[in-house]
Amino acid sequence: MLTDPGTSTSSDHLIVCGADALALRIVEELTIRYGEEVTVILPSAQRDQGPMIARLPGVRLIERAELDHRAFLAAGLRTARALALVSQNDLTNLHAALRAQELNEDLRIIIASVNAGLGDRIVPFFADCLVLSESGLAAPSFVAAALDKPESSQVAVADRRLQVVTRDEAEPGSVICGLSSDPGGGSPRLEPEDGSSKLVLAVAEDRPRYPVAQRPQHALRDTTRKLRMVFWNRLGIAAGCVAAITVIGFVLLRISPHTWSDTLYLTALDTGGDAVTDTSLRAPEKFAQFLLTSVNIAIMPLATALILSSRLPVRDRGGRQVTNHVILAGLGNVGTQILRQLRDMGMDVVCVDKDENAAGVPLARRQGIKVVIGETHREETLQDAGISTCQALISVTSSDTVNLETALLARALADQARIVLRLYDDDLANRIDKHISKTISRSVSYLAAPQFAAAMLEHEVLRTIPVGRHVLLIAKVTVGAHAELAGAQIAEVHDGNDNVRLLALQQWDQAAADWSPDPNATIGAGDILFVLASRTGLARVRARSRPQ
Repeated sequence: MLTDPGTSTSSDHLIVCGADALALRIVEELTIRYGEEVTVILPSAQRDQGPMIARLPGVRLIERAELDHRAFLAAGLRTARALALVSQNDLTNLHAALRAQELNEDLRIIIASVNAGLGDRIVPFFADCLVLSESGLAAPSFVAAALDKPESSQVAVADRRLQVVTRDEAEPGSVICGLSSDPGGGSPRLEPEDGSSKLVLAVAEDRPRYPVAQRPQHALRDTTRKLRMVFWNRLGIAAGCVAAITVIGFVLLRISPHTWSDTLYLTALDTGGDAVTDTSLRAPEKFAQFLLTSVNIAIMPLATALILSSRLPVRDRGGRQVTNHVILAGLGNVGTQILRQLRDMGMDVVCVDKDENAAGVPLARRQGIKVVIGETHREETLQDAGISTCQALISVTSSDTVNLETALLARALADQARIVLRLYDDDLANRIDKHISKTISRSVSYLAAPQFAAAMLEHEVLRTIPVGRHVLLIAKVTVGAHAELAGAQIAEVHDGNDNVRLLALQQWDQAAADWSPDPNATIGAGDILFVLASRTGLARVRARSRPQ
């Protein structure tokens, strides 16, 4: 609801600045999932996601065109616990953060950053600040879906490291529980340790199962690929013919009565155009001089063309036909992050974007990656990108319509390729996942918002785990005095639901966590619960752990 700037605010509230999809999802997380009081500062309650935000329960709206001192004072910044700045303009977020810190030095500030380098540099200016990248948080899920692998991440919980892997890859005895998505599009479910789910949460080995960077192992392959792209085309073939003629001329001169040094000397002179005419020479030498002198006419133009060709983008020269590659449609902020991760994994990638000046185009060209400039939902564009021989297509343009058109066309052209598309509409996404085979949808704001919300709640959530379009949360919850769970048995934490799993219990007077607590043991005030839960499940556990 829209409130008067003079309305008093609670001393225990949160502030979110923004009106885009990410802001809506963050506010939804904080209010519906966690029951927090949230004040939202936005330019207009009638534009962007303003109407949707206004319908959320317990939200206080303040309309301000600029995030200045007056806007922050009206929002009650002096008594707020945390502030989230999610504008897509890094400079705007930095300016607002500096203003906010002047009003409340103890404020926890969460900043959404587009430029990762800038984000890392601004943290030291604040007492309590965390910079998160929406695209960086979401990209691993897109990559994992395209390659049909679990997201390669580990998390430290108490004194152990956990990771999500396929059941076949988990070490015997290391599985904690199974993870599965709800066919109806609801929250993910937690299954028994010996269930049938493909993904499981397991205790990690000492070494990372999925190393992030593997480039040193592919250095020779990458070099060979780049050489093929430069020379395996018309210019490269012409240069090869010139080299072959030169060798033939050299051989003809060598079979004449000349030493090796004389042969090299004469070959160099003839190729340079300084052949000395002599009618008394033998026929092989005359023919060799003719060949080498003719070659001189083609050497300079070919050398110039090869140099220029090596500096042009791959799309402008005849590169090799790539196979088993990943087509990445859309080179905006999200696409750029996905491209980096795919290259770190050693994957062959072909990029597509309608804008030659898109954010990720320079990165692709620096790495010698083929870039096709054209509309991603046109057949000729996808054919040029090698749709018939690719293993997956990821479409992450900023338009749901374009992504959907691209996915449907790609499915018609390549029925076996995995297709991952970016969709905001959750209802549409669930139906596409059901009815179009090997087609998976992801929402950037859905994947990133839980991490932003967790950061505002001061690291209570240790990690988010993408499962389908939704996430599971690994959280650390302290049981307050006189809370509902204080005095309850361990088994009551589950409350008969398949969306909460107690991972470990750390009693208030113990330094280490117990990973196999007795289900009949009693929970005491001050004990710490490490739980794996859906967003709804975690909200329930937090509510039952609050001091009464």
